[in-house]
Amino acid sequence: MAHRPGLTTDTVVRAAADLVDAEGPEALSLARLAGKLGVRTPSLYNHITSLDDVRRRLALYGARELEARLARSAIGKSGDEGVFALTQAYRDFAREHPGVYAMGQRAATPDDRELTAAQEDVLAIMRAVLAPYGLEGAAEVHALRALRSLAHGFVSLELAGGFGIPLDVDESFRVLVGLFLDGLRSGRVREVASSGR
Repeated sequence: MAHRPGLTTDTVVRAAADLVDAEGPEALSLARLAGKLGVRTPSLYNHITSLDDVRRRLALYGARELEARLARSAIGKSGDEGVFALTQAYRDFAREHPGVYAMGQRAATPDDRELTAAQEDVLAIMRAVLAPYGLEGAAEVHALRALRSLAHGFVSLELAGGFGIPLDVDESFRVLVGLFLDGLRSGRVREVASSGR
């Protein structure tokens, strides 16, 4: 194969993103990636250091793309409207980019400041959307974890084909988010946080 002009680290990462979205993270290999880009595998080393480097770059790419999607969804919205918009944007991103979304769940290592910052940016948007509920300290952390868990859990089941009953899945998602909001308004998260239970 001839050298492909214009190959950059960004084009390698985007090609990897396309590959994992189409075929799943397990399909990612340097040989498959090189073939997709029309180059020999050694040519990739001009732009990446290893397969693990590609995975880490995909995690960073996924976190940044998710952050951008969530930020756009939350503009001009607050309270319940903001939570509904943010969770739907989260779900849409994961459904449209299942491989990139899965790669983006990779936790940053303690020394990876860039990936840590990108993942913190995602949490910052969630924190901002939850701000109208007046949560602080442990209560805020519990609510953030619950919000991430409901969005991730639902979309993970959805992507795996886990909802077989012929009932509107979109409505089920709205019910789930509504239950979360009912819980926030009930004050229960503050009680649990203050009691340490």
